[in-house]
Amino acid sequence: MDSPKHSLIPSFLYSSSSSPRSLLLDQVLNSNSNAAFASTNLEKSPSPSPAKTTTMVSRKNFLIASPTEPGKGIEMYSPAFYAACTVGGILSCGLTHMTVTPLDLVKCNMQIDPAKYKSISSGFGILMKEQGVKGFFRGWVPTLLGYSAQGACKFGFYEFFKKYYSDLAGPEFTAKYKTLIYLAGSASAEVIADIALCPFEAVKVRVQTQPGFARGMSDGFPKFVKSEGYGGLYKGLGPLWGRQIPYTMMKFASFETIVEMIYKYAIPNPKHECSKGLQLGVSFAGGYVAGVFCAIVSHPADNLVSFLNNAKGATVGDAVKKIGLLGLFTRGLPLRIVMIGTLTGAQWGLYDAFKVFVGLPTTGGVAPAPAIVAAEAKA
Repeated sequence: MDSPKHSLIPSFLYSSSSSPRSLLLDQVLNSNSNAAFASTNLEKSPSPSPAKTTTMVSRKNFLIASPTEPGKGIEMYSPAFYAACTVGGILSCGLTHMTVTPLDLVKCNMQIDPAKYKSISSGFGILMKEQGVKGFFRGWVPTLLGYSAQGACKFGFYEFFKKYYSDLAGPEFTAKYKTLIYLAGSASAEVIADIALCPFEAVKVRVQTQPGFARGMSDGFPKFVKSEGYGGLYKGLGPLWGRQIPYTMMKFASFETIVEMIYKYAIPNPKHECSKGLQLGVSFAGGYVAGVFCAIVSHPADNLVSFLNNAKGATVGDAVKKIGLLGLFTRGLPLRIVMIGTLTGAQWGLYDAFKVFVGLPTTGGVAPAPAIVAAEAKA
């Protein structure tokens, strides 16, 4: 792939040891330099000095290095690599969660007031009647900010901890128990990510489930703090960890496993021989299937988070008494499966698309040989 820098400098000024255009240019410059030198010396002296000829010809090497030559891309597991993964996480989580705000709004209200919001279709109808189209995106600002912060930590720290735990375990143990590496890395990352998400999630749920409480983040945040103090912002951290840590462990471990199985059993060619478009399609498919598992595993805690953030002074015991054990597992589950499946598929698709954009390989599957990675980076 050509570098954007090529648009600023004429292409014939780039040199590469394997470029036919550069070799041709070298020959032309050689002949021109020698011809000019010979013409000048024929007028002044019939016997030019060999030393002077060598000096004159050596001055032709003024070409600058091509930006597409090896060593110019992002090095794996370098600070630039982790920074790229962090930005990819911001884009994948922040944008996708904001996009499905209407679904999240209906889901939260079904969890808080099932007598009023009996189904998905009736939930949308009630919200449309009471709040109009504008009401479907109530709480989109805390959603965007909170899940952008969470995505940055989730994906950035996952890549860091996956490498860190792999180095601690050694190559033999890592190859044999790689799923444990995925589980440990994702759990460690999510502990940090939820600390970043929790205050925004508390305000979001209150704004979405209590009409009239606030218009959004700007007025909802100070109102929430005034009512429950700064500690109230982290009241739901325990249930949030209970929801998100199993969710993220399933999200990353199952994704890595599913993608590896797709490349192994469903696609005849090795991953490094597949087009980037096909690789991104595999990322989306693997992410969607992983998302279905994530929704089922984390749903009881999701009901707890919604209940605790909606009711002032409520406890986990209060939630279990009111919702019931069966309700914790089933209330709002079909909608959440659709939402989380689509969400997770889109997140992995966006994340890997950004990695491809900056010259990194997609996540999962059999890792190609270093020489293949270098060849793909130059393509």
